[in-house]
Amino acid sequence: MTISRKDFLKMVGAGALGASLPAGKGLASPKMETARAEAKRLKIQDVEIYNFDIPLTEPFTITLGTITTSNGVLIRITTDAGIIGIGESSPFQPVTGDTPETNIAAARAIREILKGKDPLAIESAHTLFGGFLHSNPALIAAFDMALYDILGKAAGLPIFRLLGGDKNTFETDVTTGIDTPENMVKSVKTRLAAGFKTFKIKVGMDPAADVARIQAIRDAIGYDHGIRIDANQGWTPDQAVIALKAMEKFNIQFCEQPGLDSDIAGMKQVRDESPIGIMADESLHYPSDAIKLINAAACDYFNIKLMKAGGMTNSVRIAHIADAANIRCMVGCMMETRLGLTAGAHVVASQRNIVFADLDAYTIHTVDPIVGGMKVGPSGEITLPELPGLGLDVDPAFLKTLKRV
Repeated sequence: MTISRKDFLKMVGAGALGASLPAGKGLASPKMETARAEAKRLKIQDVEIYNFDIPLTEPFTITLGTITTSNGVLIRITTDAGIIGIGESSPFQPVTGDTPETNIAAARAIREILKGKDPLAIESAHTLFGGFLHSNPALIAAFDMALYDILGKAAGLPIFRLLGGDKNTFETDVTTGIDTPENMVKSVKTRLAAGFKTFKIKVGMDPAADVARIQAIRDAIGYDHGIRIDANQGWTPDQAVIALKAMEKFNIQFCEQPGLDSDIAGMKQVRDESPIGIMADESLHYPSDAIKLINAAACDYFNIKLMKAGGMTNSVRIAHIADAANIRCMVGCMMETRLGLTAGAHVVASQRNIVFADLDAYTIHTVDPIVGGMKVGPSGEITLPELPGLGLDVDPAFLKTLKRV
């Protein structure tokens, strides 16, 4: 359709007129004006803080330690309009640097900072968080996702759609911790029987033993299923190169964090010599780290985690930086419940260059305290609900078991 210059100027004039008219007199509908007015009046009334511990079905071992419980802090931000936003922290001290105890102490301080503030002003909230981002990133992730939950509920849209996404269904892998080759094969077979198609295998011990673990798994399940590995900083650069060259025949998708998080030069060495792509995990926390890794040409992929980055805000920023450098990303997890995992899923669904997901922590929890949220299908497909905000709530029965801080 061709538009004349005269018609174009009329359209521009109508737009300018609508922008200059007072509220209720413009081109927007009365319903839209009411929604805008209500959003402007929203204020944070209180912040509820709860500590929780959920035992795992079995110990989960990586090179950084063995985990037996999902420990975290639940945050409920209440507003004067009755909208409630929820979030959770899932700190893992060897990676995030914080603990449930430090999270609770910081949450008390942040509660007083946020009272009376606008819950939709998420950028301003991050300015108020200040140094808490670096000392307690998992807690900031909890507050950040709770604020996004309020934003989505106020707008009447799922968060992934607010962020511009539309892929509400995608696949997650499932993880097997370090154990004997026999037990690791048993774990993978169990998850294969449950329908999962892609497996993340923890390595990072002696290279020869790690090769034997992957060999046993490939012998057991064949080559029709995807395998990716995660060394969690366990190898030296030379060990990593030896192990990855030996594993080339196993058709490995990529290797996460082969060496120390601080050794960017070592990661680049491994990337230059490895036949398998390298993904940064513990070396990548904040958007500034993404820039450093890109400048060093140290990796092929990024693993974004809300608990490292301090929430959805910084996770999306990292994805944008990666996209500008043509780097593909994964969103991973610590030991979150389906609350934190669903927040991660919204980030995956919102960004075109996040093509991998590792959102499986719920599979080894003895309790699922969440109602609604992401659902996982028979083949490992995550589906997000078309509900406002995160699209979930905490089970009232579970909440009653928790002591409010």
